[in-house]
Amino acid sequence: MLRQLPLLVVLGCWVGYSYSESIAPYYGTTPNAASGGHTWSMDNVLPSGVPGLDIDLVIYNYTPIKETQDDMIVHIQNENANGTGYIFRESDDWSGVRGGTEIRKVVPVTPVNRSQWGNGSIEVEGTGTVDNASVIYNYRVDPCYNPQSNPNCPEYEVQIPEIETVDVDSLYDPLEDETVKNATASTDADRYDDEDSLSEEERLKEEEEEEKDSKERLEKALAAVDNTIMFAEAFAQDQLLQAMNMAINMSPYYSASINGGTYKESVVLVDKELPENKRGLRNGLAQQLLHEKMIEMQYNK
Repeated sequence: MLRQLPLLVVLGCWVGYSYSESIAPYYGTTPNAASGGHTWSMDNVLPSGVPGLDIDLVIYNYTPIKETQDDMIVHIQNENANGTGYIFRESDDWSGVRGGTEIRKVVPVTPVNRSQWGNGSIEVEGTGTVDNASVIYNYRVDPCYNPQSNPNCPEYEVQIPEIETVDVDSLYDPLEDETVKNATASTDADRYDDEDSLSEEERLKEEEEEEKDSKERLEKALAAVDNTIMFAEAFAQDQLLQAMNMAINMSPYYSASINGGTYKESVVLVDKELPENKRGLRNGLAQQLLHEKMIEMQYNK
């Protein structure tokens, strides 16, 4: 015996979800998938490019055309896109039942992601045909199917880039620099082979020169080391600043939009012309007269 479910009863049993408005799941229905025939592609029926789309309800109706004594089974079905068999199949047995009466059915299904729904079809097994067929899918879209797609999703995780640790010592070794080696090289080869042949005065002079040269070489070596350390520290700071800027640019919490608008002037001038300041005119005239009198006094002298 065929069982018919009222559409309004099923739709009234949907479970409510409490999400913020920007990430709340929303529902939709497809047009008649069987409008172009008894086979259809789900790519042409469902919205494209929506990863979090699940089908949770199939609504169909049709009119069987058959004789009462004929055996006839009608299958409303969708292939399993990721395997064999069917992801959905609802069968109506019309064997021994008079045809010509329209059937309407609402079939709830466990929500299955759109990627598993293959091509759909209406298959007639036995003797008879199907007329005025309509197959509609009810779907639900979860914007947080991928939590990383929206910062408002409950399971969203802020991605912190890995900052590469810079080994300053490996960038440059001052002890391996040729300039430092030359500055600190021993000058034993420049000495006289026979020191006993030198006089006391010459020996003292030579020691003073060697001490002076040694100080100059030491100053050059220290300057080279200081320059190397400063270069390495500057390079490390630059790398750190670049990593921090990258982390700031990737964070969604630094971007915001502020609603703007136009603030109209609310002050209205009643009089278009301002009256003259008589008191100011009198003060100005008095100052002018005083100024001319002072000038005349200079010429009178």
